[in-house]
Amino acid sequence: MTDVIILLIILMVLIYGVKGTVKHFKGEGACCGGGSGPVKAKRKVLKKPKIGEKVIQIQGMHCEPCKQSVISELNKIDGVAAKVELKKNRAIVSFDRPVDDEALRQAVEKAGFKVVSIA
Repeated sequence: MTDVIILLIILMVLIYGVKGTVKHFKGEGACCGGGSGPVKAKRKVLKKPKIGEKVIQIQGMHCEPCKQSVISELNKIDGVAAKVELKKNRAIVSFDRPVDDEALRQAVEKAGFKVVSIA
């Protein structure tokens, strides 16, 4: 009886894993954003002189499309220009006016990722 239960658990895990892999390769998963290839986010230049910089540690980014989606969402904030270092799991945000940490957090979460810290 124990063997049957263990076999069922392994089978369920396998099905879940295959299902996630298929979604990933179809571009339907949370990672990679779908589509035929990564869409490069426009490089944003601040209109006024930079007054500060914040570093956002982000959890969950794995690939170039993940990076581009974070850049795109952060750059939608007025007075913010972002760059993302994928290997360090962080975004460096320059700003030309005061920017609220909560606005930065919401932008990253809208892109589908978790903010670990903002410094």
